[in-house]
Amino acid sequence: MNEFMEQAIKEAQSGIQDREGGPFGCVIVKDGKIVGRGHNEVVKRKDPTCHGEIMAIHDACAALDTFDLSGCELYTTGEPCPMCWGAILWANIDHVYYGCNIQDTEEIGFRDQKMYNQSDADKKQLKSELDRDACLKLYQDYLNQNGKIAY
Repeated sequence: MNEFMEQAIKEAQSGIQDREGGPFGCVIVKDGKIVGRGHNEVVKRKDPTCHGEIMAIHDACAALDTFDLSGCELYTTGEPCPMCWGAILWANIDHVYYGCNIQDTEEIGFRDQKMYNQSDADKKQLKSELDRDACLKLYQDYLNQNGKIAY
């Protein structure tokens, strides 16, 4: 067994044992060293965004003091959902290794497949453009600062 996937599994087991969320654990690795760990904490935190990958990304960013995880690999027990996949892309993670796929996850009662199969019509019912001009002004204010935020 891969040593990093083994650590992701241990993360998931910890979350299951403590009844914090589903069987999803994750580690993030850079230069052969684990720099971030996380497991599903949706139940514990009463927050649907606290998936294992998200928690591990938070941990790795804090450990490395950056929002850019270029050069990192992510190991997770379940194929990332669309939310986690978006976070992985925003974090610039180089590669993702996953254990169970979306079908496996659905078979134990999770609804990831629904997220993948949402039609454009379904999405259109959930969203509406509002106050675009005011928001465009906000974007212009950002550009006027050369598109940079001091940090």
